[in-house]
Amino acid sequence: MIIMETLDYNLKDIIKGCYPHIENFNPAQKAVIESGYLDAKDNYIIAIPTASGKTLLGVLAAIKTLLNGGKVIYAVPLLSIQNEKLKEFKLLEEYGFTVGRHPQSSDLSVMVFESFDSITRFSWNHLREVDLLIVDEFHMIGEYSRGPTIECALTRSHMVNPGMRIVALSATLQNMEEIAGWLNARVVEHDFRPVPLHKEVLNTEMFSTRNKNDVIVKILEKALEENSQALAFVSTRRFTESLASFVADKIKNKVPPSRKKAFREVSEKILQVPEKKGSRPTSICLKLADSAKNGVAFHHAGLFSEQKEIIEDEFRSGNLLMITATPSLMYGVNLPSRSVVIRDYTRWTSQGPQKIPVFDYEQMSGRAGRPQYDDVGYSYLIAKTLDEAYDLQEYYVQGEIEPTHSKLIENKDAIYRQIIAQIASSMAKNPVELQEFFSKTFYGYQMENSPYMSTFAAESMEYEINNALEFLMHNGILQATPEGLKTTSLGLLIAKSNYSVETAVKLKEFASNMDELDIYKLIYQICHTPDLPLISFKGRKSKDPVREKLSSAGIFAVDMQNAEATAASLMEWIDERNEYEIENAFHVYAATTRRAAYEASLMVKFFRDICQVLGIYQPLGDLDILSARFYYGVKEELIPLVLGVKRLGRKRARALFKAFGEDLRPFTEKELQKVEGIGPKLAAAVHRYAQS
Repeated sequence: MIIMETLDYNLKDIIKGCYPHIENFNPAQKAVIESGYLDAKDNYIIAIPTASGKTLLGVLAAIKTLLNGGKVIYAVPLLSIQNEKLKEFKLLEEYGFTVGRHPQSSDLSVMVFESFDSITRFSWNHLREVDLLIVDEFHMIGEYSRGPTIECALTRSHMVNPGMRIVALSATLQNMEEIAGWLNARVVEHDFRPVPLHKEVLNTEMFSTRNKNDVIVKILEKALEENSQALAFVSTRRFTESLASFVADKIKNKVPPSRKKAFREVSEKILQVPEKKGSRPTSICLKLADSAKNGVAFHHAGLFSEQKEIIEDEFRSGNLLMITATPSLMYGVNLPSRSVVIRDYTRWTSQGPQKIPVFDYEQMSGRAGRPQYDDVGYSYLIAKTLDEAYDLQEYYVQGEIEPTHSKLIENKDAIYRQIIAQIASSMAKNPVELQEFFSKTFYGYQMENSPYMSTFAAESMEYEINNALEFLMHNGILQATPEGLKTTSLGLLIAKSNYSVETAVKLKEFASNMDELDIYKLIYQICHTPDLPLISFKGRKSKDPVREKLSSAGIFAVDMQNAEATAASLMEWIDERNEYEIENAFHVYAATTRRAAYEASLMVKFFRDICQVLGIYQPLGDLDILSARFYYGVKEELIPLVLGVKRLGRKRARALFKAFGEDLRPFTEKELQKVEGIGPKLAAAVHRYAQS
């Protein structure tokens, strides 16, 4: 029988040192280990429920590989998971292993899917040194955007390094055997969950109310009595805010005074975030802080990243009763709670409102029940009527998870990028070799093994590849040569970037058609690419201020959508407006301005590179300036100062400029310190810059 004590001495010693709270293996972990997992060289898919210890199983295989002098990559889908795992795995450095983000400098590398995909294309020497690849959240192989990335990265890595072992950590999928056939892997499934999960469908009729939110209040009141916490999932950002405000108002008189102090401290931390960035709190910040005073916070992409971190950390510490969130929180950071409430089971799509998949319901439900804290977890799906509750019980609670299908062919950009990658890396030079690669993907495997599709699988794939090749050659990304297909300079630039082909083509066309650089038209163009994170409108208030701002910049747009809101906000950002001013001007989620500006800064550099490969040299200097203006959020006159003095920032740079003008040489360090925020160290740095 496998227990902790039966492990090799070194392995046991490291596990006990890094995970002292784990005294022994649970039934799911034992089933995996007893299958021969630690000694086998086979690929494995480990499919056990959320919070059942998948990470520890991955770590066991990783440590065993490291002890044998090997290298390990731990691949994750999201940056938030990467940061969480890096923090967790850093403890291994006490045992002589290096932990980082790239195998070039680390024994154990934690990489997001896109970064791992990149080394399968251009860093074969590093890839060939890897002995074990662990893929976390492997079930995302069926997801539209990241699924094709990890699917093709796995296909290519097997071709480059066939001896590398793959361990996939996954939720249970319906067609697991099919996926295992493609990956040539052994599957170990187990239904053990350390915290039992009870799933229920509640309805408003049983609580004599018409409002689903009133049902959620009842659930939170019960959680308050039990000194536990809850997560509530709704479909939109606006709903997270309205639900948090509603629930906070309803329970404020029921929160014990002893807990109010901790809630107030959370609220104060939330308000300090914009102030530290030189902005007054936006209305969203005030709304968030107000609901947090009563122990309820909302969590969505329209908040400052630091505010989201505060909410997550304080929730883990027990200083919040409830988080209301969009479904994106079902992935990413580890935020389990005793109760999970799923209020909205539909999402808006281009085809109108659609039911969420059973798989997503299971993922959200799986957040309920915290190991080491709870002895039970509760998942509540909310219906309006008793009849609707019966339907939802049958569809979600008793229903089967949908089969996982490759999204590779559905995602046109994924096809383009993988073709470019194969040709740029010299792994393919003609359509036949491309077809051979795609036949080895999960998509190819499913096509070949489908009783309905196998007959014309090759023909269908050939059609898709030829269409893609025609598009890529027409846009100057690939070219035919006597030696075969090759990437152009533009194609190589795309291959080495993480930008979509659509973004590159749009920017190439813009560069080719411009007589001279108009930075406002360029800003508008990059906001209409799929790679720039957009700043969203908050509600249905007038969009005329955005239209007026664009018009004043010489841009006449009819339809005011989030891309237009982003363009207007970024124009204000480089004119030194802060988040508070931008939110009030345009009624947008301005907390995301810095992220959008940072990505815009990088995209302007990419556009500069495109101009260079096209032989358009005249705007290069202006593009360098624009990129810096986005990064620092300043007018052009402050660029030398913010570039010359590290960590000065735009607020203090503007204060210095106002006080002393452009030439700072005549002023002493003492005089510089009279400006608010300029201390002795910064004054010395400014003085050195001025004299240089």
